[in-house]
Amino acid sequence: MKRTKIIDVLQDTQYGKQVEVMGWVRTHRSSKAVDFIALNDGSTIKNVQIVVDPATVDEELLKQITTGACLHVTGTLVESPAQGQASEIQCQAIELYGTCAADYPMQKKGQTFEYMRQHAHMRLRTNTFGAVFRIRHNMAMAIHTFFHERGFFYFHTPLITASDAEGAGQMFQVTTKNLYRLEKDEEGHIIYDDDFFGKMTSLTVSGQLEGELGATSSG
Repeated sequence: MKRTKIIDVLQDTQYGKQVEVMGWVRTHRSSKAVDFIALNDGSTIKNVQIVVDPATVDEELLKQITTGACLHVTGTLVESPAQGQASEIQCQAIELYGTCAADYPMQKKGQTFEYMRQHAHMRLRTNTFGAVFRIRHNMAMAIHTFFHERGFFYFHTPLITASDAEGAGQMFQVTTKNLYRLEKDEEGHIIYDDDFFGKMTSLTVSGQLEGELGATSSG
């Protein structure tokens, strides 16, 4: 069976069929009668609910399924009786790919932006940053599509340059030289012969210089 992304599962109305999903646990609620696992794989902000009969799954395995754990779930897609969701998955089998420590930084409770900056590698899994980057993606795609359909080219101008294109402000220098051991010539100028580009280079302050070359050579 082929894995189905959660965004597709949530849009599917062919109830009764078997599906396979993989993702990270957002929440896990346990009781004697039933366990509910909210699973997310990043394809959508929304989670799919996994309904688990505790009698059919090893008790020790269920204890390891905490927020942030990584799962592979096989089950039956069914119509959900709960409000706020059209479908859910009745679990048949769970494979635990990876456990997650109790100090996992992105718990269900809300986090401040300052807190998320301290755990930057995890913040894309939050709804806030997930929504922001999805909006940015769609806006960028809309802009590129608009110009592409009208015969424009997306031209990448150099980011590193030896030219001070504007001449109006200080540029950020780029070098591979050891700043604590800079060799200089007799006039006191830094020798760049052994630098990566063989000369002094900086981050460009203008894409226009190279952009004009692209415009006059690519129509």
